[in-house]
Amino acid sequence: MFERTLKTPDKAPDDTPERTSAEPMARRGLAHALQAMRAIMLRELYKFSQQTGRLVSALVRPLLWLAVFAAGFRNVFGVAIAEPYDTYIPYDVYIVPGLVGMVLLFNGMQSSLAMVYDREMGLMRLLLTAPLPRPWLLFSKLCATALLSVLQALAFVVVAALIGTELPLLSLAGLHALAALAAGALMLGALGLLLSVHIKQLENFAGTMNFVIFPMYFLSTALYPLWKLQESGAEWVYQLARFNPFTYAVEWIRFALYGKDPGLAPYVVLGCLVVFFGLACWGYDPQRGFGGLTKRGGGA
Repeated sequence: MFERTLKTPDKAPDDTPERTSAEPMARRGLAHALQAMRAIMLRELYKFSQQTGRLVSALVRPLLWLAVFAAGFRNVFGVAIAEPYDTYIPYDVYIVPGLVGMVLLFNGMQSSLAMVYDREMGLMRLLLTAPLPRPWLLFSKLCATALLSVLQALAFVVVAALIGTELPLLSLAGLHALAALAAGALMLGALGLLLSVHIKQLENFAGTMNFVIFPMYFLSTALYPLWKLQESGAEWVYQLARFNPFTYAVEWIRFALYGKDPGLAPYVVLGCLVVFFGLACWGYDPQRGFGGLTKRGGGA
């Protein structure tokens, strides 16, 4: 009887820590993951703050198009009344969403260059060997890229408004446009992440980007509407622009800015985001893609 009273209390202290330790460990794991994301994003923001030329080049490129090209053809290429517009608009108003997409596209591709550089310097190996799931680390890197893209795009929109381009920024539709902007930045950042898997050396970056940036930009609705292409008889350009994911990123921003239904654009952008990011995670798997470099190095 006395032994039973001694043994019975012993079971409760043993069971209690096992039941209550799972939740704190889960919370610590989530806090660790969020801390890693915060560190990666702060690192990218700090790098960007030290590269003032990067912001200047990101703004100068689209502003040249807006101030020279669009202004020169302001009254020549008048865009007819078509969705999402309710009236005739000058060409510079039409081209601004496409130039915003240009900022997102170039920064997404520049993030690919940064990934290749970090891989050659060995920093990427240190990041990917952290005690966290590799997709989460890549997602953190993607979020940092998208944040920089959105900040640069917003800076361009402010400058464009200051030089006289009339845009419906102060409206509830602006929030939808901001969401479309973030989604487009994530999709193009995921594309850059995917390309960094296959670019093995910095010397190959320029050639690869020429086959990605310019076709994606010019074969889209960034500079002219799709119906103009079909009307002019450029059927093959029209079909390529229809299957270009960058077209849907620009159209989502354009339609959201005027409070109109973007149609299939959100589904295409988010679908491409999932596909590009999934393929990038598959490529950065230790058994293939980036991991193949480690395998070859170990064999040597």
